Amino acid sequence: MTTVERDVTPPADAGAHKTRRQNAEAGFAASASLTDNLQKVLVDLIELHLQGKQAHWNVVGRNFRDLHLQLDEIIEAAREFSDEVAERLRALHASPDGRSDVVAATTTLPEFPNGELDTTEVINLITERLETTVARLRAVHDEVDEEDPASADLLHAIILSLEKFAWMVSAEIRKPTRSGT
Repeated sequence: MTTVERDVTPPADAGAHKTRRQNAEAGFAASASLTDNLQKVLVDLIELHLQGKQAHWNVVGRNFRDLHLQLDEIIEAAREFSDEVAERLRALHASPDGRSDVVAATTTLPEFPNGELDTTEVINLITERLETTVARLRAVHDEVDEEDPASADLLHAIILSLEKFAWMVSAEIRKPTRSGT
């Protein structure tokens, strides 16, 4: 599969940015780099949630019900993870940006096809998107961990969950391997 290039320009004020610290707020504040890395994760998680819904609504074929329900689990996890990352940004005195035009312009996930899709195709598409999201998480992980191990712990939990989903979804169409052959 090829990645579809998107001709989407983010707004001039796109992306997470630092907030003014007010009132009794104190403590650790994210650097621009940490803010940017968590923002990158946020947009991919939001897009994973949206693309999961698109797949959920349009999947047809063998084992429809099982995949339909499994997509619900992935969608809920992606939604919860995006909320946790956004709230982590807020806790670090940054303002997350989850606007649709920002997500569309900055996600690494390829565009999801429109219309009805066979379960096998949806399995391949969702597995690819799970793996793409994990690749983004892994790409920023070490830099995040260096500055803020607490945020890295959040990324760890997300990676573990999404990798498990990728394995479980892709197992629906995998052929068994024979040991010793």
